[in-house]
Parts: sequence; structure tokens; C-alpha cells
Amino acid sequence: MSGSKYFNQIAWSVTVLTLAITILFMNSQAFGIQADARALGYEDRLFDNTKVHTIDITMNDWDDFIANATSEEYYTANVVIDGEACKNVGIRAKGNTSLSTVAALGSERYSFKIEFDHYDSAGSYHGLDKLSLNNLIQDSTMMKDYLTYTMMHEFGVNASLCSFVYITVNGEDWGLYLAVEGVEEAFLERNYGSGYGELYKPDSMSFGGGRGNGRNFDMNDFNFDSDTSEPDGNSGQSPPSAMSEDGGLPDMPSFGNGSFPEGFDSSQLPGDFDPAAMSGRKENKNGGFGSEGGFGTGSSDVKLQYIDDEPDSYPNIWDNAKTHITKADQNRLIGSLKKLSYGEDIASVVDVEQVICYFVVHNFVCNSDSYTGFMIHNYYLYEENGQMAMIPWDYNLAFGTFQGGNAQATVNTPVDSPVDNGSGQDRPMWNWIVSDEQYTELYHQYFKNFLNSIDIQGIIDTAYHLIKSYVEKDPTAFYTCEEFELGVETLRLFCQMRSESISMQLENGETASNMNYVDASAITLSDMGSMDSGMGGFGSNMPGRPDNTDNFNRPGPGNSQMSQDTEIAGGPPSEQPGEAFSPSGLPENFPGSLPGQPSGNQMENRPFTSPATPSGWIWIIISAVILAAGLAVARMYKK
Repeated sequence: MSGSKYFNQIAWSVTVLTLAITILFMNSQAFGIQADARALGYEDRLFDNTKVHTIDITMNDWDDFIANATSEEYYTANVVIDGEACKNVGIRAKGNTSLSTVAALGSERYSFKIEFDHYDSAGSYHGLDKLSLNNLIQDSTMMKDYLTYTMMHEFGVNASLCSFVYITVNGEDWGLYLAVEGVEEAFLERNYGSGYGELYKPDSMSFGGGRGNGRNFDMNDFNFDSDTSEPDGNSGQSPPSAMSEDGGLPDMPSFGNGSFPEGFDSSQLPGDFDPAAMSGRKENKNGGFGSEGGFGTGSSDVKLQYIDDEPDSYPNIWDNAKTHITKADQNRLIGSLKKLSYGEDIASVVDVEQVICYFVVHNFVCNSDSYTGFMIHNYYLYEENGQMAMIPWDYNLAFGTFQGGNAQATVNTPVDSPVDNGSGQDRPMWNWIVSDEQYTELYHQYFKNFLNSIDIQGIIDTAYHLIKSYVEKDPTAFYTCEEFELGVETLRLFCQMRSESISMQLENGETASNMNYVDASAITLSDMGSMDSGMGGFGSNMPGRPDNTDNFNRPGPGNSQMSQDTEIAGGPPSEQPGEAFSPSGLPENFPGSLPGQPSGNQMENRPFTSPATPSGWIWIIISAVILAAGLAVARMYKK
């Protein structure tokens, strides 16, 4: 009997232990065990950035597709990527203001979006579901997007992969583009594993938020006569100037009281235009208003401000959800936004490391066409278990080229005052960093590590030598080779001067006011391409704008032969040793190591495994078998 009792105790102990292990595996995220990202297959193929890739688009109705490009409707095509065919994919033109700008210029060089799974849900390119092909408009350097995404990636930010591609259409040269991984399912699985959270792309601008919002939009339809505010000396970026016949953004009138200004002709605005949204103040159900919007055209929800507990108060978030969301998802995000706006328990609602890394790179490149800019868009919001992070998007107007304004002020933009014409208090996803001394110090230390560990000049030089010969033969380019050379040299000087200015800001503790540490009078920002100038003359005789469309050598439907391109090898940017750092007083529950030092957050060092790998299921099966065996033994000895 004693033996029976002894084995009975063992059996029940094993049963309890096995049950605990099973529960742990089934609820790993609740216990802080996160699913690792994993490799899908496309990362080292299309996004191998040591060469220029080739994409041939084969379509019988290409002429019709281009003629209807501004409708953003999908057409069927076959694409050949580096010699590998992908059949029956969906393709459409894409863009916000750039879409209408290309049409207005008389060019046919649109940006494109390819959906490998548009007609077949199982379709993909080695796991990639969505691909953007950016036409490099307003970018004489051909690499503003590329440089920013590369720096984000190298600094540990979950950012889109990208690479240069030379496109042919039905076998005939079309031009040099930038291929960018779409921030959708494949991106989420690559970075967060199969159990990823929720994704949003908040946007309140009726003429800029993706498909349908850029459709048939023409900036010349707007006639704003209001005066433009002057820059405050911090960001160095002025609000958009009046749009003239040669392009640019319109002057935005003040909607500070949520109504139209005196004498303003509202008939020119879209039918769904909401002046309250433009003011950043939104009336809630109780008859009051949400948080102060401050300067900028985005509404309070796009600024990620807490308004109230009603989901209906956040339409610009839910309407731009990229994943399927439930009422529980909405309530959870609202709760996180509330803590964020009130500065409560930040580490529980913000992925501290990811967001600080994001703002380090973002604030280095001075992008006013963004969350910290006037328009307040061009970012993704990722949320998982109540914790939020920012995902970068669209940097072709970075490096101060949104308006091509004052180089002196832009180069010396204070790292603690990046918000255009405002203090930043109305942007809570940024403001938490400078509202707490510990987080501010951490942000400054991250900036030091960024400057010491990322070889910015190396990235520029490698890209330059990689694409130079393709720029020279690009038949639809928006810029001449001379403008490309000047743009790249200006970009080199900007990054050098920006690094020097930030280093001096951090060294002298002057990070909130523009101290003009560096003389940037030698460069002109618009030489890199900008919204309203420097784009091949922007409205003049541009390479991408044929004089006579009848003589434009448009690729025909009859030739599907793939053109042959020579791959130009280029080594990866050299790395500089990171600055040693042993931070004291780090925020409690700080999640990771500093970028620039060995860290599991660096993408190139991440072990790519999936929570749904065979090993995970094997453990669960083993647990179930042991549990069943334990119960059987217990029952046998009990008898």
C-alpha cells in the first residue's frame, strides 16, 4: 500500500506540472513570452540590397492601365522578378498628391502597388503579399526613402525592407524604382510572428490616405487665400505655401474654432470635409471637445490623443485599420491612448525601445510630411496587448525637402523640438519622451549610439555606386544625371552637417532651442527635390514629362522578353563601434538593450522562429501525452 501511495503522489505531481506547462504554452503572451519573428523567404531575394533587381511587368492592356491610372483600379498582370515569374497578380497606380502630380506633369511614371494575393488568396512571392514600387518623384537623390528605411532597419526599428529595382514593361525599359515591402500581413508576420497584433494607418486628410483618397484628387482645385504662418525657429519647416500653377501645397486656412473662416469659399472643398477635424478639435458626444489639437491639419485621433471612451470618437483610426478589429480591440487601444495622453504607466502602453529608436531616426531626417509635421500622417500604428509602436512610412520628402525651406534652420533643428510650429504637447506619442527626464536622457543616449553606430555616409556611397549606371539609362526619370549628382552631394552634406549639429546639441545640453551650431548656408535643400521646387524644374521640360506624348516610346503589348541588366555589387555599409553605455536610472521594466550594442532587437541578429513552428507543437503534444499517462497511472494505482 505504501508503494501505491508513493506512486499516486508522483502521478498527481506530474499531472499538475504537465498541466501548468501546457497552460504556459497556450497563454505564452500573457506570461510575457513573445512570439519571435521569422523568415518567410523573400527577405534575401528581392530585398538583397547589394544589387539592383529586375522586374518585368507583362500586360496586354498597359495603355489602358496608364490612361486610367488615377482611378487606382486593379488590373491583371504577370511579373517576372529576377527571372522568376509570378502570374495573375493585381497591379494599380498608387500615391496621394504624387498621383495627381504625375498626371499633371504629363508623365506616365506612376508609382505602383502589386498584390500577389489579389486574385488568389494563396498567391505570394516567397511569402510576400504586397509590394510598393515607388517612382522616386520629388527626389533627385533617388535614395531619400532608401536611406531612411535602411537607417531605421539598421537601428533596430521594425521598418519595411526595400531595394532598388529596374522595371521593364513588356520587355522595354521603364525606369529605376524603389521596391518597398508593404506594411501588411507578411510584414507583420516577419516582425511579430504569426500571432501578431493590430495595425492602423491613422489619417484624417480626405486627399491623402491611400487608395481612394488620392483618387482623382487635384490640388489645383483648391484656392486658399489665407496667409501662411511663419516658422517658429525650431523645426525650420514652414507650413505649406500657396500652390501656384507649377505645383505645391495650398495655403491652409485656420479652422481653429471648428468653422470656416470669413470669406472662405467652402464649395471648393470635398463634400465630407470637416473643419473641426482640420483644427484638431473634435466634438464628442457630450457636447464638449477633445484634447487641444494645436498646430496641424490632423484630427485629435490622428495625433493619437485621448478624446473620450467612445469608439465613435476615433473614426480616423478605425476607418484605416489594416487588420480585422473588434470592439475589444477598440476599447483596449482607447485605454492605451488614455494612459499615453495622461503620461501614466508609459512602459505598459508604449514599446519604449521601438518608439524611441523610431523617433531618433525620424528626427534625424527632419520629415515634415509625417506625424511630427503639418499634415500629420504617413505612419503606421501597431498595437499588441495594449502596447503601441510606430512603424515608419513614406520619406521621399525627408531631409527638410517637404517645402525645401531654410537649410540653416533645418540642419540645426533641435532634437527635442521636432514638431513643426509647435511644442509637441499635442503629439502624445512623441511628448512622453520629453516629458520625463529619464526617458529624455534615454532618448539622448540612443541618439549618441545612432550617430556612432550607423555609417550614414557609407550607406549613401554604396547606394550611389549601385544605381548610378541605372540613373544614366532611365528613360522616364524626373531628373537629369546632373541633378542626380547634385542631389546626392547635397544629401551627403546635409547628413554630415546634421550629425555635427546634433552632436553639439547633445554635448552642450542645448537640445530644445535652435542654436545654429552648424553653418548650412552652402547647401540648398530643394537640390534634393522637394514638394514645390527642384523636381526637374517641377513643371518645366522634365525627362519624365515628354514634350510630345505621340512620340513617347511607350512599351508595347507585343514584347514580353525580359531585358538583361548587369548586377552591380556593393558591400554593406561599414560599422563603427558603438559608444559604451551603462545607463543608470533607466525606467523600470525597460525592455531591451541600446541600439548600437549587441541586442536581440537588431534585425540582422534576430533568430527567425515562429510560435507555430513544429517544435512548439511537439512540446504541446508531449505535454498532452504526459498528462494522459499521468492520469492513467494515477487511476491505476488508486485502484
